[in-house]
This record gives sequence, C-alpha cells and structure tokens, in this order.
Amino acid sequence: MKIATRTVGRCKVLDCSGPLVLGPATAELRNSVREAVKGGTPKVVLNLKDVDYIDSSGIGEMISCFIHAKNQGVKLPLLNLNQKVHTLLVVAKLLVIFDVFDDEKKALEGC
Repeated sequence: MKIATRTVGRCKVLDCSGPLVLGPATAELRNSVREAVKGGTPKVVLNLKDVDYIDSSGIGEMISCFIHAKNQGVKLPLLNLNQKVHTLLVVAKLLVIFDVFDDEKKALEGC
C-alpha cells in the first residue's frame, strides 16, 4: 500500500492505494494516521478510492486508527469507497462507526 499525505486547510487527506492487508500495508496506515494526528489537525480523511481489497487485519487497523484519532480529538472520515470495500464495511457493520463520503468537499467541511 502507498499513502500520499496532503494538507487541505487545517486538515490532512491520506490518499491510499493498493490492498490494505496484514504486514507493511497495515503498518503504513498506522504510521501515516498517527503522524497526521500529531499535527493538531481536526480531521484526517482516508481517501480509499484506489484501495481494492481490505482483509481482516486491514479492518482491524482501520478501527485502531479510528480509536487513536478519536482519543486525540480528531475525526477520521472515509472517502471514495469502491463497491467492494463499501460492501465489506456494511457486512462488518462498520458504517455506523465511520463517517463515509463520496465528495471530498463534504468530507473536508470544517477544515
């Protein structure tokens, strides 16, 4: 997995690409979110447009990142889920936890 970080206003957007699976990919997500949260940003948006597969470890890491961000007072919305990833989050009943957006402007409101 590759993650490119960009700043929009006071917020960070993490543009993720590739599969989110156990190993370097989950470590990359963890490190990127923790680094983005350190800067005092009110929101870190995970843009998952180019993520085509997430395994159970990836789901676990997303939840861990969500909890870490929330404990720091930072929101962690998801952006641009493809149908496969959206279905996975529905089945795992995680759409009640994450705010999900299809429009980057809406995801970044308040920044």
